Amino acid sequence: MRSVASSWPPHWLTPVSDESLSRSAGDEVSEFINTFGVVTKDTVAGRAGSPLSLRSWQVELLRHAFARNEKGFEHKVSLVGVPRKNGKSALASGVALWSLLAGARGGEIYSCAADKDQARIVFRDAKMMLEAEPELLELTKVYKDAIEVPSTGSVYRVLSAEAFSKEGLSPTLVLFDELHAQPNRELFDVMSLAGGARGGISAGIFAITTAGVRVDSTGQDSIAYNLYQYGQKVARGEIVDPSFFMAWWEAASDADHRLETTWEYANPGFGDICDADDFVSAVRRTPEPEFRTKRCNQWVSSATSWLPTGSWDGLAVDRPLTDDDEVILGFDGSFNGDTTVIVGTTIPKSEEELPHIFLVKAWEKDDSSSDDWRVNIQDVEATIAEFCRTHRVREVACDPYRWQRSMEVLADSGIPIVEYPSTSARRMVTACAKFYDYVAEKRLTHDGNPLLARHLSNAMVKTDNLGVRIVKENRSSLRRIDAAVAAVIGFDRAVSSKLEEELTPEFFSF
Repeated sequence: MRSVASSWPPHWLTPVSDESLSRSAGDEVSEFINTFGVVTKDTVAGRAGSPLSLRSWQVELLRHAFARNEKGFEHKVSLVGVPRKNGKSALASGVALWSLLAGARGGEIYSCAADKDQARIVFRDAKMMLEAEPELLELTKVYKDAIEVPSTGSVYRVLSAEAFSKEGLSPTLVLFDELHAQPNRELFDVMSLAGGARGGISAGIFAITTAGVRVDSTGQDSIAYNLYQYGQKVARGEIVDPSFFMAWWEAASDADHRLETTWEYANPGFGDICDADDFVSAVRRTPEPEFRTKRCNQWVSSATSWLPTGSWDGLAVDRPLTDDDEVILGFDGSFNGDTTVIVGTTIPKSEEELPHIFLVKAWEKDDSSSDDWRVNIQDVEATIAEFCRTHRVREVACDPYRWQRSMEVLADSGIPIVEYPSTSARRMVTACAKFYDYVAEKRLTHDGNPLLARHLSNAMVKTDNLGVRIVKENRSSLRRIDAAVAAVIGFDRAVSSKLEEELTPEFFSF
């Protein structure tokens, strides 16, 4: 984690090997922009027409985004997240001109956005840079929505979100401005697939955006939020994917949005490209969710999100299990679309000891899995049996839905299976309230597992006459919460076990 005073690395950064960085074209891009780029409008960064000088964080960003391996450009998708007024458009314009004038012959460069007016912002800045350099302007033909280099056959065009008309393109670089505003993922998918025909000379997609809405016009996760979540998985090491790059600046989840240290951490250009006084004014007149989204670059949860912002992250500790630990396993299972999860919770041995939550194993369908993916039931049963054999397991608390046969097999083998249906609203209301209180009051610890953290952050609350309990955002949502449910189930039984003098497990009856 970087210090507040530094702009690199960002809050989220996917790994890039030293070897790929040593081959990077990023320094070439930076040199081109520093040589030919100009400020296109008066800002705190300089007067219009003055030379554009990239900051150190921008240079480092380009080194990472345009890394190369032995076959060519390493990343097929680069997602860059920075708050408003950090020089996104000027940087994208410089990248576009570099690709047009110094990139592959016959290059096809496209500026894409939700609508043509937005796409023209980057194009307009690129055009102004050309007009400020007569030598470059002579090499090109400039049209309303295109710039052509006759000597190389390269062209730079503006595209909007009517994806049906974009089939047949063969881009060498696609720039998405404000990806969060895309109405759906159709244009992104078309351009992503189109770039494959160019092989290693294609620099892929370079998307630069602020945070925005989580859900698009189809009711599904927006393409920007979907990629952001994928980038988190890559950055955390859950997925190894060198073809995907993400650099995302944002405030810490528990940061006070009113503090200058928060603004400085989230904005790499704070006090330089960004006007610090503007933040003072904006925070007074802007609703907190909007300020957090546009100025702190956070994907702000809706009013129905469950745990307090940042509360879970602060409870992670390195706490290995000991032979004296007695454990409750919470289990929530599915067969295909959702996740099957086993989460453990230690039973405190004294009033001073805190319960500790940890992920045992999860079976989750990933983006590369086929539609007929199914969880390996035998592996789930074997994992539960093996953990019970090697640890002191008081009980395995299970949501039995669709897993009755497996639970019966395990119970017949002597494993203490206890039925805990998550569909029991009254029971889950009490368990969720207990879990929430312990988290808010810092009376538990956990292992910091990223999948568990992700599922907890996805959990929304349903409030009715019975109380508050966690649910998925909607039935069709791909934001899974199964690990959160398993954690709540296991935690509730662990805390209840501590309070009871003697626990008599209620075994399944089949």
